[in-house]
Amino acid sequence: MPFLSPRFWPTWLGLMALRLISLLPMAAQYTLGRFLGKMLYRLISKRRHIVEVNLKLCFPEKSEEERQQMAVEVFENNAIGMFETSMAWWSSPDRFKDKVIIEGLEHIEKAQQEGHGILLTGAHYSTLDLGGFLLGQKLNFSTVYRPHNNPLFDRFICQGRSRFVEQMLDNENSRAIVKQLRQGNVVWFAPDQDMGPKQSIFVRFFGIPAATVPATAKLARLGKAKVMIFGQHRLPNGEGYKLTISPALDPFPTSDEAADTNLVNQGLEQAIRQFPTQYMWVHRRFKTQPDAEKSHLYAKR
Repeated sequence: MPFLSPRFWPTWLGLMALRLISLLPMAAQYTLGRFLGKMLYRLISKRRHIVEVNLKLCFPEKSEEERQQMAVEVFENNAIGMFETSMAWWSSPDRFKDKVIIEGLEHIEKAQQEGHGILLTGAHYSTLDLGGFLLGQKLNFSTVYRPHNNPLFDRFICQGRSRFVEQMLDNENSRAIVKQLRQGNVVWFAPDQDMGPKQSIFVRFFGIPAATVPATAKLARLGKAKVMIFGQHRLPNGEGYKLTISPALDPFPTSDEAADTNLVNQGLEQAIRQFPTQYMWVHRRFKTQPDAEKSHLYAKR
């Protein structure tokens, strides 16, 4: 079998470890995640540098000490997020009984009653898969994703998400996405990563010029869909999770591509700021810059 070759053994070991960790009590997973996050913060200097640059750019009002603490929390939240992903793939929904608050489902119901599909526009939070799992207990939706480079891990991603997602839509298959929207369905979409200059325009994100795909407005127009911002957060002190669906952006889309894309970024930023260290600042969000002299933001000095 192709996935039994030695190059996949580390993936199998990682998946087995996640499966075992998913059986632990949630409080134990949080404790283990915070410990692992602190270790990764010290060990993975390249990612630590990326996080530190992102936080310095986006939170200039914070002191150096405050941003350092935020950076540690980013790693802690990402480690906890790995364990939450395993719960999304393998745990029973009963495990989260009375631990989930969902606000804004009425906005989706109203839009669908009016004959619209919904482009549920989210971001890459550390709670990514678990947020989808929890939402999937109340709502049928499909998700846009980029297939993982590791085919074994990609198979597990698709199998895990099939528990709570109607369809996995390749991000390059815009026709399938538009079809879902025109049928009045809900599609989750995250336009918050730097995809390079060819696919992007520059609008501000946390006050910084950011290469941003303008696809949200294009898909909404072609799919005759409403766009709603989706936020997902882990509440403090083990209180559970909060999922928030905003009212539909209005007016949207307009004839101004930059204004539409900026409005989406503003909505995502507002959601991220509620619990900023739960966002995946480990990505080089600002690697592409309009000014060539500023295109080396992540270079170590």
